[in-house]
Amino acid sequence: MKFNLKKFAYYSLAVLSVFMIVVTTNIYFNNFTTSLDNQIRDYMFISRGELSTKDSSVVIIDIDEKSLNQLGQWPWSRDKVSQILKNLSLANIGAIGLDIVFAELDNSSPATIFKKYNITNIKAPDFDEELNYMVKNTPTILGYSFELTTQKFTKQESINIPAIIVEKNKKQLNEFLITAKGTILNHDKLQKSAYSSGFFNVIADTSGVIRKVPLVIRYKEQIFPSLALEIIRASMGIKAIVVNYSNLGIESIQIGEFKIPTDRHGRLVVNYRGYNHTFKYFSAIDIYNGNFNKNDIAGKVALIGTTATGLSDLRSIPFEPVFPGVEVHANVIDNIINGDFITLPSWIDGANLFLILITIVMTFTLITFSPLWINPFILFLLSTSILLFAYYILFQQGVIINSFLMLLALFLSVLVATFMDYIFEIKKEQEIKNKFASKVSKEVMEKLIAIEGDSFNPINKEITVFFSNIRNFSYISESSPNATILINFLNEYVEPMSKIIIKNKGTIDKFIGDSIMAYWNAPADIEGHATKAVDTALEQLYEIKDINKRLITNKKFEKIVNMCAYKNIAPLEIGIGINTGDAVIGEMGSLLRSDYTIIGDNVNLGFKLESLCKYYGSKCNISNFTKWQLEDKYIFRYLDLITVKGHSKPLQVWEVIDFDNASIENNLYQTSRENLDNELALYHRGLNLYQDGLF
Repeated sequence: MKFNLKKFAYYSLAVLSVFMIVVTTNIYFNNFTTSLDNQIRDYMFISRGELSTKDSSVVIIDIDEKSLNQLGQWPWSRDKVSQILKNLSLANIGAIGLDIVFAELDNSSPATIFKKYNITNIKAPDFDEELNYMVKNTPTILGYSFELTTQKFTKQESINIPAIIVEKNKKQLNEFLITAKGTILNHDKLQKSAYSSGFFNVIADTSGVIRKVPLVIRYKEQIFPSLALEIIRASMGIKAIVVNYSNLGIESIQIGEFKIPTDRHGRLVVNYRGYNHTFKYFSAIDIYNGNFNKNDIAGKVALIGTTATGLSDLRSIPFEPVFPGVEVHANVIDNIINGDFITLPSWIDGANLFLILITIVMTFTLITFSPLWINPFILFLLSTSILLFAYYILFQQGVIINSFLMLLALFLSVLVATFMDYIFEIKKEQEIKNKFASKVSKEVMEKLIAIEGDSFNPINKEITVFFSNIRNFSYISESSPNATILINFLNEYVEPMSKIIIKNKGTIDKFIGDSIMAYWNAPADIEGHATKAVDTALEQLYEIKDINKRLITNKKFEKIVNMCAYKNIAPLEIGIGINTGDAVIGEMGSLLRSDYTIIGDNVNLGFKLESLCKYYGSKCNISNFTKWQLEDKYIFRYLDLITVKGHSKPLQVWEVIDFDNASIENNLYQTSRENLDNELALYHRGLNLYQDGLF
């Protein structure tokens, strides 16, 4: 294909324009594009399905409806919570995380009640002290919550944790970490009793779905770990948590040699294992009663939380809109323990821009060098490829790419490239029309537009030529009241005849007064061209019968019809001649007036065969050259052996009478097949006697 510098420049400009539109859309409508990209990724999670957590180190102690029915409404008295912690500890639990805040003292504690009523002579059990003791003497990590927005009653309490947080390579002034405004802590005595604690905030994105969970939050110039991260740190027995920065934000969070990749804000993208209850659940009442197998929880991390609807700890995640908040933390811990991360690295923005540009260039290239009808398939193929690529990168490489922006770039590229192709195609077509409108007929020109290369060079090719002529046209012309009626009369004939030729893939060469010239197998190859030409002839002869019925009832042609009735002829009768053979095909004429046509002896033979119809009283004459190529589906009559001027060899002339399967009720000769066969047998016998000189 010839390189077109001007076209290349236009397409390069279009590529850059689409790229800038996509980038600008992402900048100014980031929430919108991110939300749509997240939704696409949610479907990928659903498509992937659940992952097995059979060997997971995390279990969930569920304050469920069953537990509430037996132990009463929440909050329970602290002695019941103490008993649960005690039973877990006796079962050799590895670590316990509380997805619960005990912000106030237990008002149901006997010690609190006695104190309220000034009963001092009886020593009453103190449930708060029991819980403090149990928290202190079990591997329990308390949970608390940060206030992320300033509210009227926001508390500004301090938090003490044993972890040391180190910020490494922090050079920029911008703050990427989420910053808290206040706290919702456990009551002071309980908070001090615990070895450590971690926040359990989970922050939904703009669509209300929990996709990322912060592992660290800054509060009062200090960084604090999440409940999940603190459980991991405490279990590993390491003091320091290192927050690693790059120039684009937070890169990872490190505990010892163990790195946890995060986004630039220190959030872990949760690689959810599946729908709710993917992890092993134990009802809190069963733990309270000791009704469980200790081997099922020994050495594991137990998270205590709730799935009860009334306790409002239900979230929306990619798999489903109602999901226990405690299981979100279970997924985070499981991701960290197994190192099965999905990352949104700080360099991903640059990678997304590169992928968007590659998508645009590839789309423009494919659209430009492909036919228009393939564009929908290109769109389907590339969009599917983008989604499969994003799916592979997400779950096999653990990296998130923005598939929505790539799809947006794809759709815009297909739209713009298709429009540009259409414009260039129109321009090309117009150039051909401007150049060849005076050289070829409209029908041929449309075919030439679709053919690549120079289709006007003369070639020698086998064709089937077709001539038809109206009988008794001089009578029709004389009886016509005026030229307008005569033209209308001819149009009643020419229009349906032309449609039949075109339907059978013929090319109309020209109209010569009351005659039609057409041919097959040029400029494009037509399989069975001789058969299609004869089919056309017989269909036209059948159509003439219907045309005559319409002409007779048309008042506009009353004079012509009456004249024909007076002469005892039908309003329209035609003769057809068909011949097959080699001819010269190409553009012929002068610079001022030319046409794409055919010439040669075989063309002249077709014309002479048509003129012989009136001498033989036939309707469709063909040569033996055409007959040799026909399918076996016609009724023939052998007419004569003639010598044409300029030819030394004689030519057989055959009449095509009808289709071989023509019905008795509907045929061209209005006779039964039996009568026709008898007549043809008698005719051919007589012709043989005549040719043998047996008069």
